Amino acid sequence: MSRWCATAGADASWGLGLPAAYAWEVSPFWSRTLRLFYRVITRLQPLVRPLAQGIGLGNVVELVVAGRRTGRPRVVLLGLLRVDQRWYLGHPNGPVNWTRNLDAAGSASLVLVHQPPIEIRPELLPDGEERRRVIAATWHQHIFPGNVIYWLARRHIFAVGRYYRIEPLRPPA
Repeated sequence: MSRWCATAGADASWGLGLPAAYAWEVSPFWSRTLRLFYRVITRLQPLVRPLAQGIGLGNVVELVVAGRRTGRPRVVLLGLLRVDQRWYLGHPNGPVNWTRNLDAAGSASLVLVHQPPIEIRPELLPDGEERRRVIAATWHQHIFPGNVIYWLARRHIFAVGRYYRIEPLRPPA
């Protein structure tokens, strides 16, 4: 049984030209499927990391964030989204370890291909137009198969996805 998102209502189409009856809901199916998808991606990271660091892999970047319990650096590969000249990071299935670490640390380093790390400050996006546009960008900017999976799971992602606007602490040199 699914649970309807509290934000569904008067503007359930979220400005995407969908019928008002298209309310966003938490999907147990997509919750499990996305957990499995990310478990596989996590297992593949040691194989994918050299490719991402060497020649780049779509919009994949490294996020280095202090662990909330140990303080040790935690490294995760993520897709960097760009909307209106701003940068965004996010996870489609709600809070996960790297988002909890980012919330606790309040800052992190972003490593783009062949560039020095950039210190960043995250700002969690509230429900609204900016968040909707960032989530919609996932199925256009992420590499296959993520883009297809995100599009198929879009109702679930609109309901629970956790997305951040990221700003450099210092302007890039």
